[in-house]
Amino acid sequence: MSETKQPGWFGRLFGRKAETPTETPAETPAEVPAESPDPAVTMPTEPTGTLSEGVPDFATGADDVLPAPPTVTDASPETEPEHDLPDELAGADLEPVEGVQPEGLAPAAPEPEADEAPEPEVRESEVRDPGIPAEPDSLVIYQPPAEPEAPAEKRSWWGRLTGGLKRTSSALSDRVTGLFTKRKLDADTLEELEDALIQADFGLETATRIAEAVGKGRYEKGIAPDEVRAILATEVERALDPVAQPLVIDTTKKPFVILMIGVNGAGKTTTIGKLTQKFRAQGHSVMLAAGDTFRAAAIEQLRVWGERTGAPVVARPQGSDAAGLAYDALQAARDAGTDILLIDTAGRLQNKAGLMAELEKVIRVIRKLDAETPHAVLLVLDATVGQNALSQVEIFQKTAGVTGLVMTKLDGTARGGILVALAAKFGLPVHFIGVGEGVDDLEPFAARDFARAIAGLDKG
Repeated sequence: MSETKQPGWFGRLFGRKAETPTETPAETPAEVPAESPDPAVTMPTEPTGTLSEGVPDFATGADDVLPAPPTVTDASPETEPEHDLPDELAGADLEPVEGVQPEGLAPAAPEPEADEAPEPEVRESEVRDPGIPAEPDSLVIYQPPAEPEAPAEKRSWWGRLTGGLKRTSSALSDRVTGLFTKRKLDADTLEELEDALIQADFGLETATRIAEAVGKGRYEKGIAPDEVRAILATEVERALDPVAQPLVIDTTKKPFVILMIGVNGAGKTTTIGKLTQKFRAQGHSVMLAAGDTFRAAAIEQLRVWGERTGAPVVARPQGSDAAGLAYDALQAARDAGTDILLIDTAGRLQNKAGLMAELEKVIRVIRKLDAETPHAVLLVLDATVGQNALSQVEIFQKTAGVTGLVMTKLDGTARGGILVALAAKFGLPVHFIGVGEGVDDLEPFAARDFARAIAGLDKG
């Protein structure tokens, strides 16, 4: 049975223990004397083991006991410290033991993995600062860049309008073609036509009038679908012509204050940006007021529109008083001699009394600075809500005194006839309609173009 081997001096220096050999070594080291001055470490008079070119043969696993190392005294800090090794080992090219760190030496820094890129350093100049002040009562005016974005190449308005109203016109055309192809005009046919118009949100009154116009003098006679569409276009134009009025900017009022109102999601902030570009193209100077202080995203969105259109934006941090912001914006516009001030407001449901009271407060506060303001109150309506738009007009009219309508998202519904129903019930001016998200997809409302596009006819 082989004895347990003690590590040699070099092994103890690096914290390594010699492994027990699997085979009996060729030479047996000298036996440890019974009495030793140091029972833990016994130094024989002569080292055992073999040397090959001055290096102990560690590969054999034999116990190589080395003599005591020389003592180093008065080492100068400017000189390299000597190795604590025998002279014959001091210059040897020794391999380090994996996983073992000699005492007194700092561990080497691990090299990065080959496939791991170092974390990029973030410079302070690269950190985006939205610029909104931290103090709740502070005011900031975002100045636009020297050169605003150039508008994209325009398509024809007629092409955008017919494309936007495609869903409504296709639904009507399909019903009309199915009703009046190879079929004589009778009461049932007219009733089905009336139902199709009601489903497109034309309203009962308008649908009845159009059905009567189609049936007049044509009972028990054949009528072509194109003729029905022509009658439809004529009646729609007749209903909309009185409300198709442009928004007139009174240049004697400086600034001309436009208050934008509507429910959440109707597209107020986007409409403000589109109107700003149109007004600036007409030569007017414009300032924007970020009055939707309930949403940080609305403030940022309006600021972006200001950069795109070259209009300064007056803003305060989220949660600030909207009425106070509108007051400060009006004062800033007056001081700057701005032609038009567009005031954004928070979206509010028409059936929430508390939120509607906030809108009344905005109007009341800006009138302390100018009793005639706002000069225009534009209600932005989403065409996709259908008949719900009627109740929105009714409530906002009582609260804010709506002076005109902007109808958006006509491209997202097959119920474009809601504009006809609004005109028949309220008679409010319709200044603009929108048929897409692009800046050129909002245009002044023209009754004839709208009527022919919704009926599926050429411009004519």
